[in-house]
Amino acid sequence: MAVAKTTADKIANVGNEALHDAMEKGMSGLNDMTSHSRKNLEAVIASVTAAAKGAEALGSDTLAFSKAAMERQTAAVQSLASVRSLQDLVEVQTDLAKTHAEAYVAQMGKTTALMTSLFRDAFQPFNARMTAAVESVQSAR
Repeated sequence: MAVAKTTADKIANVGNEALHDAMEKGMSGLNDMTSHSRKNLEAVIASVTAAAKGAEALGSDTLAFSKAAMERQTAAVQSLASVRSLQDLVEVQTDLAKTHAEAYVAQMGKTTALMTSLFRDAFQPFNARMTAAVESVQSAR
């Protein structure tokens, strides 16, 4: 009977240790998941913040361009009003077309740079999280 009790105690101890180890691993895994979730949420917040800043910069730049375009239009009307000959009209129209085309091309370059920056900054936190996830999976191997 003493042998049976000793064997039962050993089995109980092994079972308790296994249960304890499993619970520790489970809690560790839960802590890791919580940490990853928190970092993912932080990445979303950083991404939205970067996108909002980029959209604000884009809006401000577009507003400034629109204001400058209206000023150019006012100056264009004044130039056209002062035309005295057909040759003057052609020269003024040519200059206006050139000025407007150059301004448009310059604005598209600025807009492209702002959009590129906006997307890069907005997706950077997600890229960092994906890199961390890949590293986590590779280190678990």
